Amino acid sequence: MKRELKKFESTMWLCIKLLLYILLMGTFMFIMSRENRALGVLSRTMGITFSTYCVVGLLFLNIYGRYDVGRRKSKPIIYSLSLAVLFTDVVTYIQLMIMNTITPSIYAFRLDSLGSLLLSFLVQVMIIIVFAYGGNGLFFTIHKPESCCIVTSSQESLDNIVRGILKYKKQYKIDYIMDYKAKNLFETVGKADTVFIHDVPLDVRSRIVRFCYKNKINIYFNPEIEDIVEMSAKYYLLDDVSVLNANVKAWTMEQRVMKKLLDMSLAIVLGILTSPIWIVSAIAIKAYDGGHIFFKQKRATLNGRVFEVYKFRTMKEHVENHSVTDDDDRITKPGKILRKIRMDELPQLINILKGDMSFVGPRPEMLENVRAYEDQLPEFRYRLRVKAGLTGYAQISGKYNTSPKDKLMMDMIYIEEFSILRDIQLIFQTAIVLLKSDSTEAFRTNETRKYIFKEAQETKTEEQ
Repeated sequence: MKRELKKFESTMWLCIKLLLYILLMGTFMFIMSRENRALGVLSRTMGITFSTYCVVGLLFLNIYGRYDVGRRKSKPIIYSLSLAVLFTDVVTYIQLMIMNTITPSIYAFRLDSLGSLLLSFLVQVMIIIVFAYGGNGLFFTIHKPESCCIVTSSQESLDNIVRGILKYKKQYKIDYIMDYKAKNLFETVGKADTVFIHDVPLDVRSRIVRFCYKNKINIYFNPEIEDIVEMSAKYYLLDDVSVLNANVKAWTMEQRVMKKLLDMSLAIVLGILTSPIWIVSAIAIKAYDGGHIFFKQKRATLNGRVFEVYKFRTMKEHVENHSVTDDDDRITKPGKILRKIRMDELPQLINILKGDMSFVGPRPEMLENVRAYEDQLPEFRYRLRVKAGLTGYAQISGKYNTSPKDKLMMDMIYIEEFSILRDIQLIFQTAIVLLKSDSTEAFRTNETRKYIFKEAQETKTEEQ
Protein backbone atom coordinates (compact mmCIF):
# COMPACT_ATOMS: atom_id res chain seq x y z
CA MET A 1 0.00 0.00 0.00
CA LYS A 2 2.82 2.43 0.90
CA ARG A 3 4.52 1.71 -2.40
CA GLU A 4 1.36 2.60 -4.36
CA LEU A 5 0.92 5.80 -2.33
CA LYS A 6 4.52 6.85 -3.08
CA LYS A 7 3.96 6.24 -6.79
CA PHE A 8 0.76 8.27 -6.68
CA GLU A 9 2.51 11.11 -4.87
CA SER A 10 5.42 11.12 -7.35
CA THR A 11 2.94 11.28 -10.24
CA MET A 12 1.03 14.07 -8.49
CA TRP A 13 4.15 16.21 -8.04
CA LEU A 14 5.19 15.60 -11.64
CA CYS A 15 1.77 16.83 -12.81
CA ILE A 16 1.99 19.91 -10.55
CA LYS A 17 5.46 20.76 -11.92
CA LEU A 18 4.31 20.34 -15.52
CA LEU A 19 1.23 22.49 -14.82
CA LEU A 20 3.44 25.24 -13.34
CA TYR A 21 5.87 25.26 -16.28
CA ILE A 22 3.00 25.18 -18.82
CA LEU A 23 1.28 28.09 -17.06
CA LEU A 24 4.48 30.14 -17.04
CA MET A 25 5.11 29.61 -20.73
CA GLY A 26 1.41 29.96 -21.58
CA THR A 27 1.24 33.30 -19.77
CA PHE A 28 4.09 34.68 -21.86
CA MET A 29 2.67 33.34 -25.13
CA PHE A 30 -0.89 34.53 -24.41
CA ILE A 31 -0.05 38.06 -23.23
CA MET A 32 2.54 38.65 -25.95
CA SER A 33 0.12 37.34 -28.62
CA ARG A 34 -2.18 40.32 -28.04
CA GLU A 35 0.29 42.55 -29.89
CA ASN A 36 1.99 39.79 -31.89
CA ARG A 37 -0.78 37.93 -33.73
CA ALA A 38 1.57 35.34 -35.20
CA LEU A 39 1.93 33.86 -31.69
CA GLY A 40 -1.80 33.10 -31.56
CA VAL A 41 -1.91 30.88 -34.64
CA LEU A 42 0.13 27.98 -36.00
CA SER A 43 3.03 29.71 -37.70
CA ARG A 44 6.79 29.73 -37.99
CA THR A 45 6.96 32.57 -35.44
CA MET A 46 4.90 30.58 -32.95
CA GLY A 47 6.98 27.41 -33.44
CA ILE A 48 10.35 29.14 -33.08
CA THR A 49 9.19 31.21 -30.09
CA PHE A 50 7.77 28.11 -28.39
CA SER A 51 11.02 26.19 -28.98
CA THR A 52 13.15 29.10 -27.79
CA TYR A 53 11.15 29.44 -24.59
CA CYS A 54 11.46 25.71 -23.82
CA VAL A 55 15.22 25.49 -24.47
CA VAL A 56 16.15 28.76 -22.74
CA GLY A 57 13.77 27.99 -19.87
CA LEU A 58 15.42 24.62 -19.20
CA LEU A 59 18.85 26.28 -19.31
CA PHE A 60 17.96 28.88 -16.67
CA LEU A 61 16.09 26.36 -14.52
CA ASN A 62 19.35 24.39 -14.39
CA ILE A 63 21.21 27.55 -13.40
CA TYR A 64 18.85 28.86 -10.72
CA GLY A 65 17.03 25.76 -9.51
CA ARG A 66 13.77 24.01 -10.22
CA TYR A 67 10.43 23.75 -8.44
CA ASP A 68 11.75 21.57 -5.61
CA VAL A 69 9.18 22.00 -2.85
CA GLY A 70 9.90 20.07 0.32
CA ARG A 71 13.66 20.58 -0.02
CA ARG A 72 13.80 24.37 -0.16
CA LYS A 73 11.81 27.10 1.53
CA SER A 74 9.21 29.02 -0.43
CA LYS A 75 11.16 32.29 -0.76
CA PRO A 76 14.30 30.72 -2.29
CA ILE A 77 12.07 28.85 -4.75
CA ILE A 78 10.30 32.11 -5.64
CA TYR A 79 13.61 33.95 -6.13
CA SER A 80 15.09 31.14 -8.25
CA LEU A 81 12.09 30.61 -10.50
CA SER A 82 11.46 34.37 -10.87
CA LEU A 83 15.03 34.96 -12.06
CA ALA A 84 14.84 31.96 -14.41
CA VAL A 85 11.56 33.25 -15.85
CA LEU A 86 12.89 36.82 -16.15
CA PHE A 87 15.91 35.83 -18.23
CA THR A 88 13.84 33.36 -20.27
CA ASP A 89 11.25 36.04 -21.02
CA VAL A 90 13.89 38.57 -22.05
CA VAL A 91 15.78 36.18 -24.35
CA THR A 92 12.56 34.90 -25.94
CA TYR A 93 11.27 38.48 -26.30
CA ILE A 94 14.43 39.53 -28.16
CA GLN A 95 14.08 36.48 -30.43
CA LEU A 96 10.45 37.45 -31.11
CA MET A 97 11.41 41.04 -31.96
CA ILE A 98 14.02 39.70 -34.40
CA MET A 99 11.34 37.49 -35.99
CA ASN A 100 9.13 40.58 -36.38
CA THR A 101 11.85 42.34 -38.35
CA ILE A 102 10.69 41.92 -41.94
CA THR A 103 12.63 44.74 -43.60
CA PRO A 104 16.34 44.23 -44.38
CA SER A 105 17.34 47.46 -42.67
CA ILE A 106 19.16 48.28 -39.45
CA TYR A 107 16.25 50.57 -38.58
CA ALA A 108 13.64 47.81 -38.83
CA PHE A 109 14.46 46.17 -35.49
CA ARG A 110 12.35 47.69 -32.71
CA LEU A 111 11.66 46.78 -29.10
CA ASP A 112 7.86 46.81 -29.14
CA SER A 113 5.38 45.36 -26.62
CA LEU A 114 7.51 46.21 -23.58
CA GLY A 115 4.34 46.74 -21.53
CA SER A 116 3.14 43.24 -22.41
CA LEU A 117 6.54 41.82 -21.46
CA LEU A 118 6.36 43.50 -18.04
CA LEU A 119 2.75 42.39 -17.51
CA SER A 120 3.66 38.84 -18.47
CA PHE A 121 6.50 38.75 -15.94
CA LEU A 122 4.35 40.15 -13.12
CA VAL A 123 1.64 37.56 -13.73
CA GLN A 124 4.27 34.82 -13.85
CA VAL A 125 5.70 35.93 -10.49
CA MET A 126 2.22 35.76 -8.95
CA ILE A 127 1.80 32.23 -10.33
CA ILE A 128 5.20 31.23 -8.90
CA ILE A 129 4.28 32.65 -5.46
CA VAL A 130 1.00 30.69 -5.39
CA PHE A 131 2.68 27.45 -6.45
CA ALA A 132 5.65 27.89 -4.07
CA TYR A 133 3.62 28.52 -0.93
CA GLY A 134 0.83 26.18 -1.99
CA GLY A 135 3.24 23.40 -2.95
CA ASN A 136 5.22 23.58 0.28
CA GLY A 137 1.98 23.78 2.25
CA LEU A 138 0.70 20.62 0.56
CA PHE A 139 4.03 18.82 0.94
CA PHE A 140 4.25 19.45 4.68
CA THR A 141 0.60 18.53 5.16
CA ILE A 142 1.43 15.13 3.68
CA HIS A 143 4.86 14.72 5.29
CA LYS A 144 5.68 15.14 8.96
CA PRO A 145 9.17 16.37 9.93
CA GLU A 146 11.78 13.62 9.74
CA SER A 147 13.07 12.30 13.04
CA CYS A 148 16.75 13.27 13.15
CA CYS A 149 19.82 12.14 15.05
CA ILE A 150 22.88 14.40 15.21
CA VAL A 151 26.23 12.67 15.68
CA THR A 152 29.02 15.11 16.50
CA SER A 153 32.09 15.69 18.64
CA SER A 154 31.63 18.93 20.64
CA GLN A 155 29.20 21.64 21.70
CA GLU A 156 30.70 24.03 19.13
CA SER A 157 30.12 21.55 16.30
CA LEU A 158 26.61 20.86 17.58
CA ASP A 159 25.77 24.58 17.60
CA ASN A 160 27.03 24.91 14.05
CA ILE A 161 24.93 22.09 12.56
CA VAL A 162 21.84 22.88 14.69
CA ARG A 163 21.88 26.45 13.40
CA GLY A 164 21.47 25.07 9.88
CA ILE A 165 18.86 22.44 10.75
CA LEU A 166 16.66 24.93 12.62
CA LYS A 167 16.20 26.84 9.38
CA TYR A 168 14.17 23.84 8.18
CA LYS A 169 11.92 23.02 11.13
CA LYS A 170 9.19 21.67 8.85
CA GLN A 171 11.60 19.18 7.30
CA TYR A 172 13.54 18.00 10.33
CA LYS A 173 12.87 17.36 14.03
CA ILE A 174 15.91 16.87 16.26
CA ASP A 175 15.15 13.90 18.51
CA TYR A 176 18.62 12.54 19.34
CA ILE A 177 22.03 14.10 19.96
CA MET A 178 24.95 11.70 20.22
CA ASP A 179 28.65 11.86 20.91
CA TYR A 180 30.36 9.73 18.26
CA LYS A 181 32.19 7.89 21.08
CA ALA A 182 28.96 6.73 22.76
CA LYS A 183 28.58 2.99 23.30
CA ASN A 184 24.91 2.97 22.19
CA LEU A 185 25.59 5.10 19.10
CA PHE A 186 24.33 2.67 16.45
CA GLU A 187 21.33 1.66 18.53
CA THR A 188 20.22 5.31 18.67
CA VAL A 189 21.07 6.05 15.03
CA GLY A 190 18.82 3.14 14.02
CA LYS A 191 15.80 4.92 15.55
CA ALA A 192 16.08 7.97 13.28
CA ASP A 193 14.83 8.68 9.76
CA THR A 194 17.79 10.96 9.02
CA VAL A 195 21.27 11.24 10.49
CA PHE A 196 23.47 14.36 10.48
CA ILE A 197 27.17 13.55 10.96
CA HIS A 198 29.22 16.64 11.77
CA ASP A 199 32.92 16.93 12.65
CA VAL A 200 33.39 13.22 13.26
CA PRO A 201 36.65 11.29 12.54
CA LEU A 202 36.64 9.73 9.09
CA ASP A 203 36.91 6.14 10.29
CA VAL A 204 33.86 6.50 12.56
CA ARG A 205 31.95 8.41 9.89
CA SER A 206 32.60 5.60 7.42
CA ARG A 207 31.14 3.04 9.82
CA ILE A 208 28.04 5.18 10.45
CA VAL A 209 27.52 5.70 6.71
CA ARG A 210 27.74 1.96 6.07
CA PHE A 211 25.25 1.28 8.87
CA CYS A 212 22.81 3.91 7.55
CA TYR A 213 23.10 2.63 3.99
CA LYS A 214 22.39 -0.91 5.18
CA ASN A 215 19.31 0.24 7.13
CA LYS A 216 18.03 2.77 4.54
CA ILE A 217 18.53 5.82 6.76
CA ASN A 218 19.08 9.21 5.10
CA ILE A 219 22.58 10.63 5.65
CA TYR A 220 24.04 14.14 5.75
CA PHE A 221 27.69 14.74 6.60
CA ASN A 222 30.03 17.71 6.33
CA PRO A 223 32.71 17.21 3.65
CA GLU A 224 36.44 17.03 4.28
CA ILE A 225 39.25 17.66 1.77
CA GLU A 226 39.26 13.95 0.90
CA ASP A 227 35.58 14.14 -0.05
CA ILE A 228 36.11 17.16 -2.31
CA VAL A 229 38.94 15.36 -4.13
CA GLU A 230 36.76 12.28 -4.51
CA MET A 231 33.85 14.35 -5.89
CA SER A 232 35.99 15.58 -8.76
CA ALA A 233 37.57 12.16 -9.44
CA LYS A 234 36.80 10.08 -12.54
CA TYR A 235 36.13 6.37 -12.67
CA TYR A 236 38.72 4.26 -14.48
CA LEU A 237 39.32 0.60 -15.13
CA LEU A 238 42.90 -0.66 -14.98
CA ASP A 239 42.28 -3.89 -16.86
CA ASP A 240 39.43 -5.13 -14.64
CA VAL A 241 40.44 -3.22 -11.50
CA SER A 242 38.18 -0.29 -10.52
CA VAL A 243 39.95 2.92 -9.46
CA LEU A 244 39.12 6.60 -9.02
CA ASN A 245 41.55 9.12 -10.53
CA ALA A 246 41.73 12.65 -9.09
CA ASN A 247 43.70 15.03 -11.31
CA VAL A 248 44.90 17.69 -8.86
CA LYS A 249 47.21 19.49 -11.25
CA ALA A 250 46.82 23.18 -12.10
CA TRP A 251 44.25 24.32 -14.63
CA THR A 252 45.21 23.85 -18.27
CA MET A 253 46.47 26.71 -20.45
CA GLU A 254 43.20 26.63 -22.43
CA GLN A 255 41.16 27.00 -19.23
CA ARG A 256 43.27 29.92 -18.02
CA VAL A 257 43.07 31.73 -21.38
CA MET A 258 39.29 31.29 -21.58
CA LYS A 259 38.86 32.48 -17.99
CA LYS A 260 41.03 35.55 -18.65
CA LEU A 261 38.99 36.44 -21.75
CA LEU A 262 35.77 36.04 -19.77
CA ASP A 263 37.12 38.23 -16.95
CA MET A 264 38.28 41.04 -19.22
CA SER A 265 35.16 41.15 -21.39
CA LEU A 266 32.76 41.06 -18.43
CA ALA A 267 34.71 43.69 -16.48
CA ILE A 268 34.65 46.10 -19.43
CA VAL A 269 30.97 45.53 -20.24
CA LEU A 270 29.82 45.78 -16.61
CA GLY A 271 32.03 48.82 -16.04
CA ILE A 272 30.26 50.63 -18.90
CA LEU A 273 26.75 49.48 -17.90
CA THR A 274 27.21 50.46 -14.25
CA SER A 275 28.93 53.78 -14.91
CA PRO A 276 25.88 55.78 -13.68
CA ILE A 277 26.11 53.94 -10.34
CA TRP A 278 29.81 54.83 -10.10
CA ILE A 279 29.02 58.52 -10.64
CA VAL A 280 26.11 58.65 -8.15
CA SER A 281 28.07 56.69 -5.53
CA ALA A 282 31.14 58.92 -5.86
CA ILE A 283 29.04 62.08 -5.49
CA ALA A 284 27.15 60.69 -2.45
CA ILE A 285 30.33 59.57 -0.65
CA LYS A 286 32.15 62.87 -1.30
CA ALA A 287 29.15 64.99 -0.35
CA TYR A 288 28.58 63.14 2.93
CA ASP A 289 31.90 63.80 4.67
CA GLY A 290 34.32 65.04 2.01
CA GLY A 291 36.56 61.99 2.45
CA HIS A 292 38.08 59.60 -0.06
CA ILE A 293 35.73 57.90 -2.54
CA PHE A 294 37.60 54.60 -2.66
CA PHE A 295 38.73 52.34 0.15
CA LYS A 296 41.86 50.24 -0.34
CA GLN A 297 42.88 47.27 1.73
CA LYS A 298 45.54 44.56 1.43
CA ARG A 299 44.14 41.14 0.53
CA ALA A 300 45.58 37.77 -0.53
CA THR A 301 45.17 36.22 -3.98
CA LEU A 302 46.88 33.52 -6.12
CA ASN A 303 49.76 31.78 -4.25
CA GLY A 304 49.34 34.20 -1.34
CA ARG A 305 50.36 37.26 -3.34
CA VAL A 306 49.23 40.45 -1.60
CA PHE A 307 47.35 43.13 -3.53
CA GLU A 308 45.19 46.16 -2.71
CA VAL A 309 41.48 45.57 -3.25
CA TYR A 310 39.33 48.56 -4.27
CA LYS A 311 35.88 49.28 -2.87
CA PHE A 312 33.62 52.28 -2.52
CA ARG A 313 34.28 53.66 0.96
CA THR A 314 31.32 52.77 3.17
CA MET A 315 32.89 53.57 6.57
CA LYS A 316 34.13 56.67 8.32
CA GLU A 317 37.80 57.41 7.83
CA HIS A 318 40.46 56.90 10.50
CA VAL A 319 38.55 54.25 12.46
CA GLU A 320 39.64 50.85 13.75
CA ASN A 321 39.85 48.19 11.03
CA HIS A 322 38.02 44.95 11.86
CA SER A 323 35.20 42.84 10.45
CA VAL A 324 31.77 44.47 10.34
CA THR A 325 29.31 43.80 13.17
CA ASP A 326 25.55 44.36 13.46
CA ASP A 327 24.63 48.07 13.76
CA ASP A 328 28.26 49.05 13.19
CA ASP A 329 28.51 52.80 13.89
CA ARG A 330 31.52 53.09 11.56
CA ILE A 331 29.29 52.69 8.49
CA THR A 332 28.19 55.96 6.82
CA LYS A 333 24.67 56.63 5.51
CA PRO A 334 25.69 56.26 1.84
CA GLY A 335 27.67 53.19 2.92
CA LYS A 336 24.58 51.48 4.35
CA ILE A 337 22.80 51.80 1.01
CA LEU A 338 25.81 50.63 -1.00
CA ARG A 339 26.29 47.61 1.27
CA LYS A 340 22.61 46.72 1.16
CA ILE A 341 22.55 46.61 -2.65
CA ARG A 342 26.12 45.17 -2.81
CA MET A 343 27.34 47.98 -5.04
CA ASP A 344 30.29 48.80 -2.78
CA GLU A 345 32.07 45.91 -4.52
CA LEU A 346 31.92 47.48 -8.01
CA PRO A 347 35.44 49.02 -7.95
CA GLN A 348 36.82 45.48 -7.81
CA LEU A 349 36.25 45.50 -11.57
CA ILE A 350 39.46 47.56 -11.60
CA ASN A 351 41.25 44.72 -9.76
CA ILE A 352 39.96 42.29 -12.39
CA LEU A 353 41.28 44.46 -15.23
CA LYS A 354 44.65 44.74 -13.45
CA GLY A 355 44.84 40.95 -13.13
CA ASP A 356 44.76 40.89 -9.31
CA MET A 357 41.40 39.14 -9.22
CA SER A 358 39.14 37.00 -11.36
CA PHE A 359 35.40 37.43 -11.80
CA VAL A 360 34.71 34.06 -10.13
CA GLY A 361 36.88 32.63 -7.38
CA PRO A 362 37.41 32.47 -3.61
CA ARG A 363 36.61 35.63 -1.69
CA PRO A 364 39.74 37.79 -1.10
CA GLU A 365 40.15 37.67 2.69
CA MET A 366 41.82 40.27 4.88
CA LEU A 367 45.39 39.28 5.71
CA GLU A 368 44.55 39.19 9.43
CA ASN A 369 41.74 36.70 8.76
CA VAL A 370 43.94 34.54 6.52
CA ARG A 371 46.57 34.19 9.25
CA ALA A 372 43.94 33.49 11.93
CA TYR A 373 42.12 30.91 9.79
CA GLU A 374 45.34 29.12 8.80
CA ASP A 375 46.35 28.82 12.46
CA GLN A 376 43.11 26.93 13.14
CA LEU A 377 42.78 25.27 9.73
CA PRO A 378 46.09 24.81 7.83
CA GLU A 379 44.18 23.60 4.73
CA PHE A 380 42.73 27.12 4.35
CA ARG A 381 45.77 28.02 2.23
CA TYR A 382 44.56 25.60 -0.49
CA ARG A 383 42.02 28.20 -1.64
CA LEU A 384 44.96 30.40 -2.71
CA ARG A 385 45.71 28.00 -5.57
CA VAL A 386 43.60 30.31 -7.78
CA LYS A 387 42.98 34.04 -8.00
CA ALA A 388 40.53 35.63 -5.60
CA GLY A 389 37.12 36.35 -7.12
CA LEU A 390 34.41 38.99 -7.07
CA THR A 391 31.82 36.22 -6.82
CA GLY A 392 31.87 32.47 -6.20
CA TYR A 393 30.26 29.61 -4.28
CA ALA A 394 31.11 31.06 -0.86
CA GLN A 395 29.94 34.57 -1.82
CA ILE A 396 26.63 33.27 -3.21
CA SER A 397 25.75 30.53 -0.73
CA GLY A 398 27.68 31.66 2.32
CA LYS A 399 26.76 34.21 4.96
CA TYR A 400 28.66 36.58 7.20
CA ASN A 401 28.60 33.96 9.98
CA THR A 402 29.59 31.00 7.76
CA SER A 403 32.47 29.17 9.43
CA PRO A 404 35.95 29.30 7.82
CA LYS A 405 35.85 25.54 7.24
CA ASP A 406 32.51 25.71 5.40
CA LYS A 407 33.83 28.60 3.29
CA LEU A 408 36.92 26.53 2.50
CA MET A 409 34.80 23.56 1.38
CA MET A 410 32.77 25.78 -0.96
CA ASP A 411 35.93 27.26 -2.44
CA MET A 412 37.55 23.84 -2.83
CA ILE A 413 34.48 22.48 -4.65
CA TYR A 414 34.76 25.40 -7.07
CA ILE A 415 38.50 24.86 -7.62
CA GLU A 416 38.23 21.11 -8.18
CA GLU A 417 35.13 21.29 -10.42
CA PHE A 418 36.15 24.37 -12.40
CA SER A 419 34.85 24.94 -15.91
CA ILE A 420 33.99 28.04 -17.93
CA LEU A 421 30.35 26.92 -18.02
CA ARG A 422 30.38 26.70 -14.22
CA ASP A 423 31.80 30.25 -14.05
CA ILE A 424 28.97 31.51 -16.26
CA GLN A 425 26.45 29.68 -14.09
CA LEU A 426 27.85 31.27 -10.92
CA ILE A 427 27.83 34.72 -12.52
CA PHE A 428 24.10 34.37 -13.25
CA GLN A 429 23.46 32.98 -9.75
CA THR A 430 25.07 36.09 -8.23
CA ALA A 431 21.75 37.87 -8.89
CA ILE A 432 20.23 35.76 -6.09
CA VAL A 433 22.54 37.47 -3.55
CA LEU A 434 20.79 40.78 -4.23
CA LEU A 435 17.47 39.20 -3.22
CA LYS A 436 18.66 37.32 -0.13
CA SER A 437 18.04 39.04 3.20
CA ASP A 438 20.19 36.68 5.31
CA SER A 439 23.54 36.81 3.51
CA THR A 440 24.85 39.24 6.16
CA GLU A 441 23.21 37.37 9.02
CA ALA A 442 25.14 37.43 12.27
CA PHE A 443 25.55 34.34 14.43
CA ARG A 444 22.78 33.79 16.97
CA THR A 445 23.00 31.22 19.73
CA ASN A 446 19.63 31.71 21.50
CA GLU A 447 17.86 28.91 19.63
CA THR A 448 20.79 26.49 19.73
CA ARG A 449 21.36 26.71 23.49
CA LYS A 450 18.58 24.25 24.30
CA TYR A 451 20.50 21.54 22.40
CA ILE A 452 23.21 20.39 24.78
CA PHE A 453 26.12 18.14 23.83
CA LYS A 454 26.81 15.51 26.47
CA GLU A 455 30.21 13.95 26.14
CA ALA A 456 30.06 10.16 26.28
CA GLN A 457 31.70 8.41 29.18
CA GLU A 458 32.31 5.36 27.05
CA THR A 459 35.08 5.54 24.47
CA LYS A 460 34.09 2.53 22.40
CA THR A 461 31.23 2.25 19.93
CA GLU A 462 29.67 -1.01 18.94
CA GLU A 463 28.19 -1.35 15.46
CA GLN A 464 24.92 -3.23 15.26
